[in-house]
Amino acid sequence: MVTLRLAASEDIEKIWKMQVEAFAGLLEKYQDYELSPAAEGIDKIEERFFQSGSAYYFIEAEGADVGVIRIVDRKDGSRKRISPLWIMPTYRGRGYAQEAMLAAEAVYGAHHWELDTILQEEGNLHLYEKMGYRQTGKTARINERMDIVFYEKD
Repeated sequence: MVTLRLAASEDIEKIWKMQVEAFAGLLEKYQDYELSPAAEGIDKIEERFFQSGSAYYFIEAEGADVGVIRIVDRKDGSRKRISPLWIMPTYRGRGYAQEAMLAAEAVYGAHHWELDTILQEEGNLHLYEKMGYRQTGKTARINERMDIVFYEKD
């Protein structure tokens, strides 16, 4: 079972370090140095942290911060957004991402969400579809190895 703990501005560096580590494998696999979270500088985390409607949460389980989820809720009728969500490599495969999404829905409501992910990452597609998300039909080619696919949940 996971809990979400709202991150504070003092946590920005920790979030950034966790993000770089969590996405390093995907950066190596897809060689996407422009958009990969593993290639971002701390300034990008800081910028998102202070965006209106943006909240980072640590995903806590097993007495540790096993991942992070960022929710964007502009409270203007637009879709709520998960961007990004990650589980640290040593904690993957234990259902923590699914539990974190359910915990976020308990806070923000279960409807009117969006997210995007790497089309070639079948585990991600399975997770999001199991959680009720449906592909919108929109994709974006990033490079010859990777495409982004967009999801919505109503």
